[in-house]
Amino acid sequence: MKDKNDLNSYRFSQVRSARNTEIAEDYTEMIADLTKETGEARVVDLADSFGVTSPTVNSIIRRLVREGLVESKPYRSIFLTKKGKDLAVFCKQRHDIVYKFLLSIGIKKDIAKNDAEGIEHHVSPETLEVFKKLTKKIEKEKLS
Repeated sequence: MKDKNDLNSYRFSQVRSARNTEIAEDYTEMIADLTKETGEARVVDLADSFGVTSPTVNSIIRRLVREGLVESKPYRSIFLTKKGKDLAVFCKQRHDIVYKFLLSIGIKKDIAKNDAEGIEHHVSPETLEVFKKLTKKIEKEKLS
């Protein structure tokens, strides 16, 4: 019985850990996207993108600064550090794998986009690899 409890504890621990990193991952990804699109990421842009208030964004940015993911100065744009850029690239790749997999199995674009936002934070590297392989296989079969 202890083994089953240990496994359950481990699973719940993994989910809690993923939830704790979701915000950092989403913000670094959005900062990278905004910087690519407009040349900068501002608090007001992040607030609009996430549908939250500027004080909420400021609080999260302070946390990301402490974690070494972004650099920010009052009344200035927000920039990703090397660590933040690396995280944003990793998250974008992971998101794309999940999104493409969902499309390949017939999920509509809007639904796949929404679902990928949630799934991407809770998927293991092993599952991601299977998603990649299955997507390639399905796409190859569609071309045949």
